[in-house]
Amino acid sequence: MNRKKIIPILAAVCGGMILAGAIRVLADADDSSATDEKVVTEVAVQTGKITTATLHGYVQGYGMIAPAPATADLPAAEAQLAAPSAGVVTKVNVVEGQQVAKGDVIVELNSQAAAAEFERQKKLYAQQNTSLKNLQDAEAQLAMLRVTAPLSGTVVRVNVKPGQAVDLTTVVAEVMDLNRLAVSAEIPSAEAGDLKAGNPLEVLTKLPVTTEILFVSPSVNKDNDTVLIRALLPKDSGLRPGQFVSLRIVTLVHTNCLAAPVQSVVTDENSKSVIALVKGDEATQTPVQTGLRENGLIEIAAPEIKEGDVVVTVGAYGLPDKTKISVQNSPGDETATNSAATK
Repeated sequence: MNRKKIIPILAAVCGGMILAGAIRVLADADDSSATDEKVVTEVAVQTGKITTATLHGYVQGYGMIAPAPATADLPAAEAQLAAPSAGVVTKVNVVEGQQVAKGDVIVELNSQAAAAEFERQKKLYAQQNTSLKNLQDAEAQLAMLRVTAPLSGTVVRVNVKPGQAVDLTTVVAEVMDLNRLAVSAEIPSAEAGDLKAGNPLEVLTKLPVTTEILFVSPSVNKDNDTVLIRALLPKDSGLRPGQFVSLRIVTLVHTNCLAAPVQSVVTDENSKSVIALVKGDEATQTPVQTGLRENGLIEIAAPEIKEGDVVVTVGAYGLPDKTKISVQNSPGDETATNSAATK
């Protein structure tokens, strides 16, 4: 065959092959697109269960530990002992940390002459050679030179030494009953409306201490917009005067309410609380009303939700309304959720 005729024939054959290949590629692309449309995205999530629980509402704050104030039955648990008269300290009968009983003599002033006069009057009175008034006057004079403990407790401070001059303004020692302590706190007035005497109160230390509110101030401190509360602490609480502590007060108790893991309740694009309810391999967003939160649980209410229902926890945020899911729970995930409900 003539060379000039061969070249056009080859070109035509090659062109045909290229066109056929292009048509095949386009067809494959269309098939691939159709296949992609049929693929349903499966989202990996973790789940938990709806439980029933008793949940509490709290007001939280910070307080200070101090000796208990006076009550109708007991004096204040702390006393600063002042000199009853001017004089010179002749004897200090205690050291810091010593236990004393009510009436024990803590400090003596220059009382030698007064003591001698009191003894003389006692003898004279026994012999009926002086009046009862003279004896009582001598006793009162002696008492003016002795500082005694007004309560049983611990000597927490001694401020004087023998030979030191004192007057009526001198605090010579301090005695405290460390078994009678109280916690006081200032709660913002906006949060204090539900507080009342008898509300359970918990001091949140390493070993929590439980008690109840004794006193709620009827007035608001205008300087910092707070309300003062006070609670007596149980004996041997392990707390110390001057200690700064965090605390919480129970104001609400909801028993046998439906509760879900906190992370399962999310806010949708309409700012509504929703929960992803699992049925089979699909999760459906369900609106819920929320309430109290405690121990990793949140109170919920919705007509179609009941105890034992499974909900999405990890992966709930941003989950579409109806989604095919693949549950990827770690061993013990649901056990942890259920145990939190019992706390």
